[in-house]
Amino acid sequence: MLAHQLNSVIIKKISGFYYVQDDEGNIYESKLRGKLKQKVLTGDRVIITVLGDKKGIIEKVLPRENELQRPPIANVTMVLIVLAHDRPAPSTMLLDRLLFLSYYHELLPIIIMNKCDIPESRAAALIKEYYPTAGFNFILSSAKTGCGIEEIRKKIEGQVAVMAGPSGSGKSTLLNTLGEGLQLRTQDVSSKIGRGKHTTRHVELFPLPGGGLIGDTPGFSVIDMPALERKEVSFYFPDFQSYTELCEFRDCIHYKERFCGVKQALEAGDLPIHRYNNYITMLEEVISRERSYK
Repeated sequence: MLAHQLNSVIIKKISGFYYVQDDEGNIYESKLRGKLKQKVLTGDRVIITVLGDKKGIIEKVLPRENELQRPPIANVTMVLIVLAHDRPAPSTMLLDRLLFLSYYHELLPIIIMNKCDIPESRAAALIKEYYPTAGFNFILSSAKTGCGIEEIRKKIEGQVAVMAGPSGSGKSTLLNTLGEGLQLRTQDVSSKIGRGKHTTRHVELFPLPGGGLIGDTPGFSVIDMPALERKEVSFYFPDFQSYTELCEFRDCIHYKERFCGVKQALEAGDLPIHRYNNYITMLEEVISRERSYK
């Protein structure tokens, strides 16, 4: 059989081998062409030469739409932020950091409040009260009862979506439900520490029945603030934007200024204290790093 070339996407990398999937769902175990020196990531769109017997050679990496460092993955369009009703109780700080990171990388975040078949924690109730009404994409789900599963499927159809969130929130169980015939290993939540252990060891994308790819991505919840200026932090808090028009100064960072629309919203009860405090925590991290560079 003559060798031929295909446009494909890398769905995982293991021990120097790249597993690439073409538009028809065929998967080829591939190696890099020796002259190809570019760093290759899961999610990269590539051109391969098919050698037969599901083997291939990666000839070229096509231009990326975006690239994440932690985890190393390319061309993502959507982030599913998976939290649990309880066990473990969700962290608003982690949620706000993941939302910040999603907007910073120009990705669409969807908040998934999973395990809705069990009673909610106080933190879960707080999240459910604010984020849906503030304009964030929000879905209640349960892999056990099927609640919200079809809504999630519609949201992720045709996307390249990754999952993020704490261990034990049900990401792997949810992924098994959403993917095609997946049987990923899941981990019970420890009764001692109230959270699960990581069950995902490498970055991998899985095909979706309605088209697109979804991945369980270890390391996404380990978040470092990106390099940016203090005045830019609030850009990635979209729910602040309607209040900034009332700020006295155009360059207000909603911190120690006297006449600030965001702080007025806080005082009026329109903005919850946890959301503002999480913003200040991230802002102070950026300010501290600015000072360390001087």
